[in-house]
Amino acid sequence: MKTERFLMATAWVVALLMVTSCGSHRGLGRRSVQSDGEENSKSSKAGRISKTAQAKQDGNTTVAPFSTDTLQQKAFLEKIADNAQKGHFITSKIKFSVEVGNQQMTLTGNLKMKRNEVIRLQLMGFGFVEAGRLEFTPDYVMIIDRINKQYLKVAYNQLTFMRTSGLDFYMLQALFWNEIFKPTAPKDGTPAPEMKSQRGLDDDIVLSIDNDKLSYRWLAENTTARVKMANVLYTDRFRGNYQLNWDYEDFKRNEMKYFPMRHNVTVTAPEKEVKFSMVLNYMGHEENWETRTKLSGKYRQVSVDEILRRFMAL
Repeated sequence: MKTERFLMATAWVVALLMVTSCGSHRGLGRRSVQSDGEENSKSSKAGRISKTAQAKQDGNTTVAPFSTDTLQQKAFLEKIADNAQKGHFITSKIKFSVEVGNQQMTLTGNLKMKRNEVIRLQLMGFGFVEAGRLEFTPDYVMIIDRINKQYLKVAYNQLTFMRTSGLDFYMLQALFWNEIFKPTAPKDGTPAPEMKSQRGLDDDIVLSIDNDKLSYRWLAENTTARVKMANVLYTDRFRGNYQLNWDYEDFKRNEMKYFPMRHNVTVTAPEKEVKFSMVLNYMGHEENWETRTKLSGKYRQVSVDEILRRFMAL
């Protein structure tokens, strides 16, 4: 029974990238005010930023400027862009591992993505039964619990963290596709902050964008311009910090381009930390599949609060 409950909850985990900071005033959204020392201690444990970014944050190293020549930075960014996959589809069988506290589970599944249209994760229970489906489109997020015939479908602007952080479908797509992104400009007309670049440890390049409570970081190899890590940190002294850290490993060649076959992700909220890894079996480009999931009337729509309660019960 416990395994089955964890299996069902696992089908909702990826959605916590958006849900953990939603408009609900219960569960993960609440936090008491802490002193600076307590806040810094908590923040230092909130996800793995990477050795380069952490050393810079802690002040344990002097990071030399990458270049004072904006043309060199532009050339490096163009090299990163040139590493992007040129096809419109990425499909693969995957192994999906989830860790919440002291509980762990590994599932098999399928990854199906069509550029600018959909990111879909199908998670299989017991090796052959689809336990959950996670579908991200430009307009909404849909999470389907196949076991209990339940689903959640919400627009991005209904999720407070997505709204305040500026994250949207296209930024999530960049994370899944191993690309960098530039946050959209604020709606008040303030220009978007510029990207900065610095030389980090091991001759890697740290790209960064800072905007008020938000900071975005990428770590890229100097020679190949492959993105090795992405990090988004939202700092809130009163409600606590939220952090997403995405590491890329095991790059394999795919039609003249390289793509990471292993993605290690840590999502940190004030009261919970979720770690999951996604390992691709191969790089496919299957095109013959529907990009939108249609549900029968047997499925019941649930609220964000119900998902939060389920997650907090783990």
